[in-house]
Amino acid sequence: MTFGSLFSGIGGMDLGLERAGMECRWQVEIDPYATKVLEKHWPGVKRYGDIRTVTDPEHVDLIAGGFPCQDVSLAGLRRGISEGTRSGLYAEMLRIVSEVRPRVVLMENVAGLLSPTASGEPAPISRVLGDLAEIGFDSEWDCIPASSVGAPHCRDRVFIVSYLPHADEQEDEGPGLRKRYLSVKPRRVPWWPSYAGIRRGVDGVPSWVDRLKGCGNAVVPQVAEWIGRRIIEADARMK
Repeated sequence: MTFGSLFSGIGGMDLGLERAGMECRWQVEIDPYATKVLEKHWPGVKRYGDIRTVTDPEHVDLIAGGFPCQDVSLAGLRRGISEGTRSGLYAEMLRIVSEVRPRVVLMENVAGLLSPTASGEPAPISRVLGDLAEIGFDSEWDCIPASSVGAPHCRDRVFIVSYLPHADEQEDEGPGLRKRYLSVKPRRVPWWPSYAGIRRGVDGVPSWVDRLKGCGNAVVPQVAEWIGRRIIEADARMK
């Protein structure tokens, strides 16, 4: 399967999907430091900068990405998905999905996606699922912690797998009921060794600041790999 990557960051999602057996065709990332990381590890992949200027990207089997989380995070102001905020870039992701029409869409975001906003509006995931349904995609979702693949921290993240239904599937089953992709959980494995102490400069500022920011925003590759393998397995069964 081929895939395109939105909000690529330093490529955590991309690395996981490649490990699962997929091929990256293009990436979209605006941050200069993250772009340098992508250029180093994916030198032959086409890259775009600002997602708002991306038009007519190459068709791929899957589009993956995690739109900015600041306005849906439990640690933020909880304004939800709204235009004029960073989470408003979600609309750009939906636009590209609508234009490309991949067979599968993989979205990732923080666990706050499942909670009502500060103003009492429904959980932001309800808008995401509704928008995807309007353009023809069925969806299923789950909250998968990094600890389930061996990371020594929780890092709950919501993953949404959306797909165009096959002709032999009943339309009245509703989104998320078939559980084609996320019907099982990752099998817990022993924790990885934890990171050594973070070095600091003479000014007290941690070294590798850009690197730490990139890692903090990245999808844990092992989780993306696990989901990618489920997608490939299910795709093979449907053929």
